[in-house]
Amino acid sequence: MGTELIDRARSGDAAAFEQLVGPYRHEMQVHCYRLLGSVADAEDALQETLAAAWLGLGAFEGRAAVRTWLYRIATSRCLNMLRAARRRPVVAAPLAFEPPEPTRLGEVAWLEPYPDVLLAGLTDTAAGPEARYEAREAISLAFVTALQLLPPRQRAVLILRDVLDFSAREVASLLGSTEQSVTSALKRARATLARELPSADQPAPPPDSPAEQALLSRLIRAFEDADVDALVSLLADDVWVRMPPVPLEYQGRDVAGNFFATVAFRQGRRYRLIAVRANGQPAFGAYLRDPLSHVARASGLFVITLAGHQISAITRFDNAALPRFALPRTLPDD
Repeated sequence: MGTELIDRARSGDAAAFEQLVGPYRHEMQVHCYRLLGSVADAEDALQETLAAAWLGLGAFEGRAAVRTWLYRIATSRCLNMLRAARRRPVVAAPLAFEPPEPTRLGEVAWLEPYPDVLLAGLTDTAAGPEARYEAREAISLAFVTALQLLPPRQRAVLILRDVLDFSAREVASLLGSTEQSVTSALKRARATLARELPSADQPAPPPDSPAEQALLSRLIRAFEDADVDALVSLLADDVWVRMPPVPLEYQGRDVAGNFFATVAFRQGRRYRLIAVRANGQPAFGAYLRDPLSHVARASGLFVITLAGHQISAITRFDNAALPRFALPRTLPDD
């Protein structure tokens, strides 16, 4: 059946081609997102991958699985995009307030949140016995952010080896390299991730579990009540607050509390939160209430990172992220 399907696709049968590559669309887009950190760029890379596969099907000899062949094309397209600096320019809107002094300046301004609805078919288990990261862990905001700090080739090697469980020989073939080069790149990439990824001593509660729901209910209540003390009580001691593409980053409970008191809740601001999920994590569309017009206006998307029974990071994205989560720009607020 596989050979027949390939032959039909080679003859120009678009339906056969879709049947051939369709099962891999979601995982290919996730792969491109891990490499690029941007949903928009990942969508472009996926379309380029499918176009290249369609045009190159005549040269596909079937010695590798279709899935492996697609990963070769997708990885090549993403690396080309990174080498050619084709990333969309990131322009942070001017801040309408004087922010507190940040703990540090972030390096990954182009990062975008990935809607969980696009994770259909992504399993919760590792890709194979040698994979170091489970599929859901490898889509987390912390993991994708850490990946962006790696040089592109190291990034590709680590994803292919430690997330997708391709062998060193397979990765060398996919990248047109040698096993020795792959092994060396993987060693350096692992060392960087070991420094950048947060400790796994306090795993997050399972998605939609009673423990997660209880913590999020407290977060929503504190945020909508503008109760800074209640919000701070939910935060880990070393919590991070980030807001790409603005590069300012804040660490620590007291620092985070000051940030929310002087920025988010300044001048008596009040919010409504609408629950969604991003990167396998809880997230909220934030809407700023206007008591005069009885309309709540979009004020960004917050992605919440949990560690045990605390919040270890809050990452705020601007309104550009909302359409991918089917969130409107305004809500009635009676």
